[in-house]
Amino acid sequence: MSDFKDTFVADLTKKAASAPKRIVLPESEDERILKAGAQVLKDGSAELIFIGESSEIETKAQELDLDLSKATVVSLNDEERLGRYIPKLVELRGHKGMTEEKARETLKDISFFGTMMIVCGDADGMVSGAAHTTAHTIRPALQVIKTMPGVKLVSGAFLMVFNDHFDVYSDCAVTIAPDAEQLADIAVVSAKTAAQFGLDPKVAMLSYSTIDSGTGPMVDLVKEATSLAKAAAPDVAIDGPLQFDAAVVESVAAKKAPESSVAGAANVFIFPDLNAGNITYKAVQRTSGALAIGPVLQGLNAPVNDLSRGATIDDIINTIVITAIQAQS
Repeated sequence: MSDFKDTFVADLTKKAASAPKRIVLPESEDERILKAGAQVLKDGSAELIFIGESSEIETKAQELDLDLSKATVVSLNDEERLGRYIPKLVELRGHKGMTEEKARETLKDISFFGTMMIVCGDADGMVSGAAHTTAHTIRPALQVIKTMPGVKLVSGAFLMVFNDHFDVYSDCAVTIAPDAEQLADIAVVSAKTAAQFGLDPKVAMLSYSTIDSGTGPMVDLVKEATSLAKAAAPDVAIDGPLQFDAAVVESVAAKKAPESSVAGAANVFIFPDLNAGNITYKAVQRTSGALAIGPVLQGLNAPVNDLSRGATIDDIINTIVITAIQAQS
């Protein structure tokens, strides 16, 4: 990695370690999770909770020559915890037909158990998905953690770390075809994510049109979303519609959007739909060598982040660290 990338990751680790948070890792059967956890514990960037059986995790740690002695291990069969989690789950989901019997069965699912640890104050955040789908990770959080006040949906941002700077790309992971209100919501919460990781957000609402250069339903969507986002966050620099070149190149911005405070200087990029966002972040990652950290799930009352099933150990470490930082605020 470049010096900037190394420094960026090191700074994140230091920030997380400044006030370590309790992050639950449900997938303790995955060697990558254990190896990443050992490094996180060594760095002191989070306090880790593995869901599993102590004897099995200790055996695996010995086989892999890992020091996990500082981690907490919690069994799915912990009756003391179930005695608190079951009635709480019934309280939260009773209107959907949740009973004590159904709750006990539901809590055999590691993602639901880990999520209830957060709800009941036994953990500050969760990282999962190395061996499960995104839906499996997110669904319990949507049902019992829910979104922050005023936030309409959960979205997924990536921290795109280049050789000399980093940007935020959103939504690249969750919302397939946002309407104008949802797109505005994504813009506002993405600006907060950017600020959380040290950026002064300048938010570009991306389109195939810059300001009034083009027409069509997608342009109208971005125009409306821009207006709504500006009204919702008047202190944040937000502008659009902007083409990507107008958003990042000063000379292009001077010609296409000379009055814009964002054009030519954008660092938060809001894509009009998941198709555009997911394709772009992967294209940039694979062709420029950018480090893509995420997805950072935005908008939940407590941080729950999803891993790709192809995640590397470094990916898992980075996701634990950003989850810990999210939990700090």
